[in-house]
Amino acid sequence: MSQNTPHNPLTNEAAPKRSRRKEARPGELLEAALDLFVEKGFAATRVDDVAARAGVSKGTLFLYFPSKEELFKAVVRENIVGRFAEWRNELLHYEGSTADMLRYGYRTWWESIGSTRASGITKLILSEACNFPDITAFYQQEVILPGQEMIRALLQRGIDRGEFRPVPLEYAVFTVLAPMIFLMLWKHSVGACVPVDMEFDPERYIASQVETLLHGLLANPPSSTQP
Repeated sequence: MSQNTPHNPLTNEAAPKRSRRKEARPGELLEAALDLFVEKGFAATRVDDVAARAGVSKGTLFLYFPSKEELFKAVVRENIVGRFAEWRNELLHYEGSTADMLRYGYRTWWESIGSTRASGITKLILSEACNFPDITAFYQQEVILPGQEMIRALLQRGIDRGEFRPVPLEYAVFTVLAPMIFLMLWKHSVGACVPVDMEFDPERYIASQVETLLHGLLANPPSSTQP
């Protein structure tokens, strides 16, 4: 009897995406979530949309991530926090000067985060932090504080080796962070507000900022430091 059953092309074409992708791995869901969080922000992103973009049902998504908040945390851990261990190890074993290490750190950050979609997470946090205190607290504990600690360790290395002059580290950390934050805002927000014919090269900007950070603006810096 099955041999006489008429072929229905719609049946074969419909089973498709959902049946092929209902076992989508968490990585595919995280990719879809990252896209949508960066495009729409945290508040406007619905788990239904994430599931649809990944080609699975909402129920399948919830098998891996019980809430939108947990999905967001997983996205941050996958794209940012997961790199910290490698960076700490490089900081510990770097053999060159601290100035070269700073240059290398900026380049590595730009290649792995700043120039990628993941940099949009920072813009999301800056825009929505006050509305989602639990998400903000998570980001502070797993991204901001560890990131600041790595920068502090790099600066302390330079001071201990006599390469950098003693500076208040609690403020110097933000001096190092400022170009990164600017670039992420430029990529996902500020850049849209400037004339289209304005030339801006992120890598040249980083190089310029590093040299200004290391050498300052004064042609003949004073020998004594001001408190």
